[in-house]
Amino acid sequence: MQAIVHERYGEPSEVLRLAEVDRPTASPGEALVRVRAASVHPDVWHVVTGHPYFLRLMGAGVRRPRVPVPGSDLAGVVEAVGPGVTDFEPGDRVFGEVITGHQWKSGGAYAEYASVRTSALAHIPDGISFEQAAATPSSGFLAVQAVDEEGGVTAGKAVLVNGAGGGVGSFAVQLARARGATVTAVDAGPKLDTLRSIGANGVIDYAVEDFTSHENRYDVIIDIPGNRSLGRIRRALTPDGRYVFIGHDRFGGAGSRVFGSAILRFLRMAATGPFVSQRMTGTQTKVEDKLALLAQHLADGSLRPLIDRSFPLAEVPAALEYLASGKPVGKVVIALE
Repeated sequence: MQAIVHERYGEPSEVLRLAEVDRPTASPGEALVRVRAASVHPDVWHVVTGHPYFLRLMGAGVRRPRVPVPGSDLAGVVEAVGPGVTDFEPGDRVFGEVITGHQWKSGGAYAEYASVRTSALAHIPDGISFEQAAATPSSGFLAVQAVDEEGGVTAGKAVLVNGAGGGVGSFAVQLARARGATVTAVDAGPKLDTLRSIGANGVIDYAVEDFTSHENRYDVIIDIPGNRSLGRIRRALTPDGRYVFIGHDRFGGAGSRVFGSAILRFLRMAATGPFVSQRMTGTQTKVEDKLALLAQHLADGSLRPLIDRSFPLAEVPAALEYLASGKPVGKVVIALE
């Protein structure tokens, strides 16, 4: 079968190539999925480039990638099931993750076939395309965790989403609005009309206005890029407000090559938290126990994945570089025939 492979870390255009590899098989508790779409997200960029270096210790491989085929989120059709599998059968339309837990390792989604634990799969609701389904798992889960579990967003809350135009941010805007919150979305000017179209009550162009510099105070700030200091963030929160940091190193543009910026920010939050009235937390990417919830959000329309652009499998390097440009509104996906 064809797959994207990488044997070393580096820029996507330099280290990724399309190659013939062995087709996987379904082991006990797994399904073999014919991949129809896969999503591109920042963690894949980090795994391919190997930056920051610290993340290599989280499973990717210190000197070179342990798993040659990158990608984690996918959607497709069940081709076969392994022994003991009763909740899926060949022909089912499914979506989910090839790997679970943190995303700092390759998972094998950028291939024509992938073997996936059935605990990390869910059925695709009627009316949802493969591309929309593949765009949902990691970004959708982080948004659910940020809005519901860490943010505690309920009706009447004032919520600000910084970096609202990306995958996690656009989901967070929709979920917060579905909970009855008043949502302010912050991102680049060309993305603001789209953010209004998915429900944002107000928008801010970060290049024109610093949201921490005006008098508005928010009950919840969901922060994807982490491009404002914690001191300024606290001044933009109500006295008992909540700050939820998703974690983003801005594709190597922030922090050191060893630790990046997100890890250091989490450490500062942990040191500051016990001494302030506001709650400062982060998120994790363990999605398998939330797939049924994400499927329900897709089915009832409270989540509508925004697909900025689709690339064929051979153009994964270009897809990752486009993602890193910061231009996409919503998600970038890989579409397979």
